[in-house]
Amino acid sequence: MGEWPVAREIFNEEHEAFRDMVKSFIEKEIAPYHEQWEKDGIVSRDVWLAAGRAGLLGIDMPEEFGGGGNDDYRYYVIFNEELARAGVHGPGFAVHNDINGGYLRQLANDEQKARWFPGYCSGEIITAIAMTEPAAGSDLQGIKTTALKDGDHYVLNGSKTFISNGILSDLVIVVAKTDPSAGARGVSLLVVERGMPGFERGRNLEKVGMHAQDTAELFFDNVRVPAANLLGEEGLGFIYLMQNLARERLSIGTTALAGAETAFEQTVEYCKTRTAFGKPIGAFQNTRFKLAEMKTELTFARAFTDQCIMADTAHALTPEDAAMLKWRNTEMCKTIVDTCVQLFGGYGYMTEYPIAKAYQDVRIQTIFGGTTEIMKEIIGRSLFR
Repeated sequence: MGEWPVAREIFNEEHEAFRDMVKSFIEKEIAPYHEQWEKDGIVSRDVWLAAGRAGLLGIDMPEEFGGGGNDDYRYYVIFNEELARAGVHGPGFAVHNDINGGYLRQLANDEQKARWFPGYCSGEIITAIAMTEPAAGSDLQGIKTTALKDGDHYVLNGSKTFISNGILSDLVIVVAKTDPSAGARGVSLLVVERGMPGFERGRNLEKVGMHAQDTAELFFDNVRVPAANLLGEEGLGFIYLMQNLARERLSIGTTALAGAETAFEQTVEYCKTRTAFGKPIGAFQNTRFKLAEMKTELTFARAFTDQCIMADTAHALTPEDAAMLKWRNTEMCKTIVDTCVQLFGGYGYMTEYPIAKAYQDVRIQTIFGGTTEIMKEIIGRSLFR
């Protein structure tokens, strides 16, 4: 106890071999290109195809469709952690794997699996999920997008915003009201495909951070979506969302912690070499106290995070625990990275330093996937059930 980094007992030799492979993949297929992707505001589709060839997409999808046939979530955790540690947030793999994969794997029928899963696993089909609207974010019951039945089609109208993978996506899981009078019981999930008439993409939005990850507005103007593209059952969309949001929040929380740990490690090394008044800044009591506080926060967070990872692996993670993890880790990450920037001084504000990029990239984490305030509401409501 007390050593850093904290020893972790949730991974075996196969997991660690996979981690080494992921590091090699990032070093070869992502790191050399990420700076240019940041300038472009989008990654190359080639990196998705490379991820497919490496078996990094659809690890939990059936082998018959090119997936890995392994539902051990720890493999996705490792993938996400290493992307965070490398500071490469451009490829929206977590949206595809951790979030959309759950909906597709659980809800797609045999015909849909045969149609979509091979491309999903190969990287030829990139996915997005469209929940948020200009006037409805964390309050999903407030969405206005409608999909009204017309024969063997649904007629989809509305708009979505802040959609990760929005520009590159070939399949978009759209949350829409198929019965506007039924409230939460009238929400369904429809899969909209690239090229459907009336489906348009707006701007690739300019964000504070995560510049290489395409984030778009989407517009639906009388899009005729075949009834065969209904995901799951009509009217159960809200239930599906509630069942899958815990995994999304776990993904965000684990990524945030990995990023905070990396920022801390970089700052410790900097404090050993940077001098002020003739000695390393790590020799000053204020610096040591700040580092001690961060190490303690990170050590406690790691214990709960790994507990939640194992709970999810056992299909036992509760929405309340996922909310606590997402809230605590993202807020902590924001605070720790800010403290690290301060310890770096002026260099911490220079974008050539990874800590400055981390400062830009982490800010969104307390917002997407449900704001901190919504996480507290979920936890609070659970106390009075």
